[in-house]
Amino acid sequence: MSPKSSAAAVTPNDLAAYWMPFTANRAFKRAPRMVVGAKDMHYITSDGRKVIDAAAGMWCSNAGHNRDPITAAIARQAATLDYAPPFQFGHAQAFELATRIAALAPEGLDHVFFCNSGSEAADTALKIALGYHHARGEGGRTRLIGRERGYHGVGFGGTAVGGIVNNRKVFGNLLAGVDHLPTTYNREQQAVTKGEPEWGAHLADELERMVGIHGATTIAAVIVEPMAGSTGVLPAPKGYLPRLRAICDKHGILLIFDEVITGFGRLGFGFAAERYGVVPDMITFAKGVTNGAVPMGGVIVRDAIHDAFMTGPEHVVELFHGYTYSAHPLACAAGLATLDIYREEGLFERARALEPVLADAVMTLKGAPNVVDIRTIGLTAALDLAPRGGGAGLRGTDALNSSFHEHDIMLRAVGDTLALTPPLIVSESQIGEIVDKVGKVIRAVA
Repeated sequence: MSPKSSAAAVTPNDLAAYWMPFTANRAFKRAPRMVVGAKDMHYITSDGRKVIDAAAGMWCSNAGHNRDPITAAIARQAATLDYAPPFQFGHAQAFELATRIAALAPEGLDHVFFCNSGSEAADTALKIALGYHHARGEGGRTRLIGRERGYHGVGFGGTAVGGIVNNRKVFGNLLAGVDHLPTTYNREQQAVTKGEPEWGAHLADELERMVGIHGATTIAAVIVEPMAGSTGVLPAPKGYLPRLRAICDKHGILLIFDEVITGFGRLGFGFAAERYGVVPDMITFAKGVTNGAVPMGGVIVRDAIHDAFMTGPEHVVELFHGYTYSAHPLACAAGLATLDIYREEGLFERARALEPVLADAVMTLKGAPNVVDIRTIGLTAALDLAPRGGGAGLRGTDALNSSFHEHDIMLRAVGDTLALTPPLIVSESQIGEIVDKVGKVIRAVA
């Protein structure tokens, strides 16, 4: 059977039943972007084309697609132990994976709580923060602080501390007692920047203003992304994260880094905390931990936070929280195999080496039609396009369609922002191919 006929055989003839997430369903179903296979740097479409993946799936396939060691590990695990209850029982792979993840984290963050997604990880971290203060006799610390344009998943907690308006505005009050720091992005001050922008460290001082409004003894935690990815690739300004850490320390506030996107090599290190030399109290992770092959997320927790829960009778549950699929055996098998690939192929170091290559290549698109800003950080880049008359996001939508259907490239479109986040296995020649294709897409939607 030829690739095209094989692809056609698995293309559904009815798209109505599936209500797709974060998708314009009616527009998609008029002109579907369907994939049926993937390998290394490419997807295979339902009409048999190879499409270069400039998005690492959705920030998650950092080691490329269908890597043999990962698929083999999942198959072996499924044939050996398909499921184990995570409440009151355990299996060896969960403990091994937790140990290896903790070893990648900054010193002092030695405990890992597993869940199944970045959304669950954010809600878990917020609940741990509240429980920690309660365990220490400071139960009045219930206020949670996020940031404008922040994304922390779609649970009620993560949506509440998140700061993307369309994710929030139709869902009511969400959680009470939530506030938001200002976004760190200012195009006038930061336009066309490689790496961390020079301007913006002072924006961390807004936390002092919030302490002045609410009182330090009411604030439990601050959660921020070292690089805000889902909102369009907004790197933290130089000095911003250390400043935020110092203010949190001053007032006894926990600092949570949401590293669902930045973890596992995206910024050239195991975690962005290492890149910036800032040790948070908790780190959330997901996506790259299993290379996207099986859903998994989690929270890495500072020792003092974990130990605060371990003070009651030994037979009593310390934290009344968890998920049926926490530390699922197949996810743990995928995670262990993924970490092996990262280490054996030096993919974190590879991302560091390729960072200037991607940045230089993307900057050649400065001056292309309707490009109003370019940002690069790690193995990630974003290009803001001027909105088209008729509504924000129309040009970005056209670019998404043009890239997939006409130029054989998959990228992320966030409104009118095009985000490039290729797998860490990308070659220099493939970076050139990606940027060349993006240039053609930009001109096609001019």
